[in-house]
Amino acid sequence: MNTIWLLALVVGMSFLATGALRRYALARSLIDIPNARSSHSVPTPRGGGVAIVISFLVALPVLAWTGAITWSLALALLGAGGWIAVVGFLDDHGHIAARWRLLAHFGGALWALYWIGGLAPFNVFGQSLNLAWFGYVIGAFYLVWMLNLYNFMDGIDGLASIEAICVCLGACVTYWIGSDSGLSIAPGMLVMAVLGFLFWNFPPAKIFMGDAGSGFLGLTLGVLSLHAAWSNPAFLWVWLILLGVFIVDATFTLMRRLLRGDKVYEAHRSHGYQYASRQFGKHRPVTMAIAAINFFWLLPVAILVVMQYLDGAVGLVLAYLPLVFLACKFHAGELENA
Repeated sequence: MNTIWLLALVVGMSFLATGALRRYALARSLIDIPNARSSHSVPTPRGGGVAIVISFLVALPVLAWTGAITWSLALALLGAGGWIAVVGFLDDHGHIAARWRLLAHFGGALWALYWIGGLAPFNVFGQSLNLAWFGYVIGAFYLVWMLNLYNFMDGIDGLASIEAICVCLGACVTYWIGSDSGLSIAPGMLVMAVLGFLFWNFPPAKIFMGDAGSGFLGLTLGVLSLHAAWSNPAFLWVWLILLGVFIVDATFTLMRRLLRGDKVYEAHRSHGYQYASRQFGKHRPVTMAIAAINFFWLLPVAILVVMQYLDGAVGLVLAYLPLVFLACKFHAGELENA
């Protein structure tokens, strides 16, 4: 099948599946009711992210069969992504204890790492570091943090969708500049899967993503970043830079809450983006501002790294400094009544 036709099929499948899931959620009363820890004010169906999962995973065997992606990447994403989505779906419909969710998350991460070969050697200030078996440990914690931070950051309309689209498009640009355009097939396909869902999720959202979708996206983006590093070590830095908004806000907020002694597994609304949405009174300005940060700040820095004008670690620090300032400005991690 021609890749262009497959892209069109995926976006159409995602769009139609999201609409069907919205009807299912309304019929089964799978509704997020606003409460004191919510960032929305209108009862809204949840679980629409399953459409992203289905449409993207269906495309993977086709891409692998045609040689557009490797079978190892396809199996990594099919097994780990599908497993994480199932765990998230079950949690959306009931409740799974945090310790069992975490165990399941590490299981999915290790499956993915097995198929992509773990953490590739990477460069820091011109020196190549090969962590060997310890790379699997670091890689597992990285993937688990990625899927959980994506859950944390999926709190206002359109944000998680826009972030995934911006990051994947940014990665495709850097692949083209780095003469590895073949790597853009998988993230490009993910863009189409998210785009079909975004029609329903753009502010004001008609359906929410839910843990099945957000956890799947976080893990998938993490796997794509580790897989790309085997082609060019600079690509790992590129992905970390492009994901900067989510990484900084989520990590900054988590550290503050840990230091304060909060129960970090409990729901809250103390992320910087949540404070910002309350300050502006709407979700759309915050979501679009983050898209602008991705395209007009993080992407140029990532391009400088892949063109070797900046060391990856230097580029990461440069990219994150303004984001840390914004996290402080918007009180990320502070008590709401502070």
